Amino acid sequence: MWRYLAGGTAVIALIVAGFMIFSGKARPGPLLPAQPVAQIGGAAIASDPLPDTAPEATDKTREQKRFDRYDKDRDAKITREEYLVQRRKAYARLDVNGDGTLSFDEWAVKATTKFADADRDKSGAMTAPEFATTAVKRKGPFRAKCPPPQGAAEES
Repeated sequence: MWRYLAGGTAVIALIVAGFMIFSGKARPGPLLPAQPVAQIGGAAIASDPLPDTAPEATDKTREQKRFDRYDKDRDAKITREEYLVQRRKAYARLDVNGDGTLSFDEWAVKATTKFADADRDKSGAMTAPEFATTAVKRKGPFRAKCPPPQGAAEES
């Protein structure tokens, strides 16, 4: 008998919950906090107003930006010297003893250091968990920090 009573109560509770959901009475609160408002001369003005127009994006493509990074003198041409500047800097960082020649140990210093750091037990070989620490850590996708939409504060 008590099972019929519990079942009937559950059915009534589901009907009431469905009615509340579909009638629009059960609405979540605002997702963002309300913006602070300052009173100036009796009129409410937002303390941090948004600009009237959106900022303009540059027309440069990714390749044009890359070209500009290499073209240091801005003459619309990349000379051999301009092209090799980054390679020279990288070479100088690798040439630890500064003799102008790059030995294999100098060239492989990053890999050698990475191996030594990963080989925790200093056995000269990496186990699977040690090897897992050598994986390249990738950055997440770039996300622009945009202000909240204008209508978000007005909805509450």
